[in-house]
Amino acid sequence: MGVGGKAIPPYIDKITDIQSDAEFVLLVEKEAAYMRMAEDRFYHKYPCIIITAKGQPDVATRMFLSRLKSELKIPILGLVDSDPYGLKILSVYMSGSKNMSYDSASLTTPDIKWLGLRPSDLDRYDLPEQCRLKMTESDIKTGKEMLKEDFIMQNPAWMKELQIMVKTKTKAEIQALSSFGFQYITEVYLPRKLREGDW
Repeated sequence: MGVGGKAIPPYIDKITDIQSDAEFVLLVEKEAAYMRMAEDRFYHKYPCIIITAKGQPDVATRMFLSRLKSELKIPILGLVDSDPYGLKILSVYMSGSKNMSYDSASLTTPDIKWLGLRPSDLDRYDLPEQCRLKMTESDIKTGKEMLKEDFIMQNPAWMKELQIMVKTKTKAEIQALSSFGFQYITEVYLPRKLREGDW
């Protein structure tokens, strides 16, 4: 595999016999974070499959993720920005898109764990103030609306995290972790999260 990985083809339903020695799937919102993990060969230290849809979840990525979960039966860990839109992205993977009400079970992966970047991580990992962003009024409105979403209400830990975000009116991008160094995410942040089972 090249450093950049492989594109997920649109014909996932035609693929048979998926096998892997991966212990988990790391679902990454941002391509920059994905590339950092690929360049650092994170998957050699921690046997995993790293996937990104480069922002908005496309149908092929959603279908592939669902197939991995059902066939490999390994956890899916989500790494998204600490903002309402990061959570919205996880919700599309978990329960489908509101715009695509015909989403089938083959496009959803209900049991995704929110590995990070979580609002509580900002203090826990001493993220510098200059890396913390003020939420816009639109962000705050979206965050408050999400507090009423089923996928949030069904998970008390996620509810608590979103409440922290809305209360502090603070968000952060995954890339903010690189303020500690380019390899901080692969050498410190993710290893600690995995070691502590912090999801």
